[in-house]
Amino acid sequence: MAEVSIGGISFKGGKMMAIILVLSSAVGALYGGFEMYKRFQDMSAAIEAYQEPDLSGFDKKIALVESQTQAQIELVSQQLNALKSELEIILGEIDLISQVSRELKDDLKTDLRSMEGDVRHITEIVNDVEDRQKEDTRELLDELKLIEENLDLQINKALNNPLSNMSAKTK
Repeated sequence: MAEVSIGGISFKGGKMMAIILVLSSAVGALYGGFEMYKRFQDMSAAIEAYQEPDLSGFDKKIALVESQTQAQIELVSQQLNALKSELEIILGEIDLISQVSRELKDDLKTDLRSMEGDVRHITEIVNDVEDRQKEDTRELLDELKLIEENLDLQINKALNNPLSNMSAKTK
């Protein structure tokens, strides 16, 4: 086996392998550390070189859209208020028309009831006049019969009077 001597210390077989492993691990760790440090330096340079983008154009566009939207909202609000006031006026007119039509209906009902009462009264008067006329007609007919009977009786008396030399047929 081979023996290596460094600074008065000699290393044989397994110790030598362990030293090689430690040295290679140390070299790998140092290499990794340097790579990390290099990346850190590159990242720092990139961060320092970074400039914030100019978003003022977007801000202006957003402000313009917001102002246009606000203007449209105000316009729609004004239109809605105008429609609301028009609808309130129309509803007021409808209410007035409804009240007037109710009053007209009530007046018509009152007039109709009054007319019905008048018609009943006139009907009663006409019926009364008809009844009186019928009664008068009956009385006249009865009087005419009495007059006719009385006349017949007088005619018969006159005809049956021996002084008149006439005779009448008796019933």
